[in-house]
Amino acid sequence: MERASTAELASKPKAQVGGLGALPIFVGVWMTAMILVAFLLAPPVPRLQAHQILYFHVPCAWVASIAFLASGIYAGLYLSRRKPILDIKSAVAAELGLLFCILATLTGAVFSQINWGVAWNWDPRETTITALLMLYFAYFALRAALPQGEGRAAISAVYAIIACVVMPFLVLVIPRAFETLHPTVMRSGGIATPILLLMLASTVGFTALAAWIFRLRVAADDLAQRALEDIL
Repeated sequence: MERASTAELASKPKAQVGGLGALPIFVGVWMTAMILVAFLLAPPVPRLQAHQILYFHVPCAWVASIAFLASGIYAGLYLSRRKPILDIKSAVAAELGLLFCILATLTGAVFSQINWGVAWNWDPRETTITALLMLYFAYFALRAALPQGEGRAAISAVYAIIACVVMPFLVLVIPRAFETLHPTVMRSGGIATPILLLMLASTVGFTALAAWIFRLRVAADDLAQRALEDIL
């Protein structure tokens, strides 16, 4: 199949190069409503101050985990099919995972400072999240150190798969093996229905936001790569 020229790519409608229809509108309206409800109408969480942070912290952690998982899946697909777009999707998913992991870490630190008087004390969950951040910072350092091409894509894919396998142990297994300050009310079934519904609604909003960013970044990176191939 003949590769499209840069001019042809640039002339494509937005719907083909990254337009997302009603998704941006949905994200804007949903997230605005979520922020207003979280700060104005959300019921208090027993024994916890600044509970509004939870409606941002938990969805960010969820999106980070899903994005890291998606990065590993796309990496496996790349090794199987060798399509450049799959390498782009794997890298963008890892990028989003790292971004939302940082946001989850920052909101967690603020929440910890308010409730327990210390933002960071190397709690087991804080320690494992630091390891997870370092794992994916190393992924991008690796990509930056290698010349663009199939070799970089293949090596990055192998690393992404290994990181994806390690990620659940850092997020789910190791933190639960030790005593932690991290609230357990959601796992113990003690969460009130209104709080749970609001948490789920917030998670939907953050997931849609991440999907929007993902598709925009993939379209932009794909366009840039095709343009670079035409130049070379």
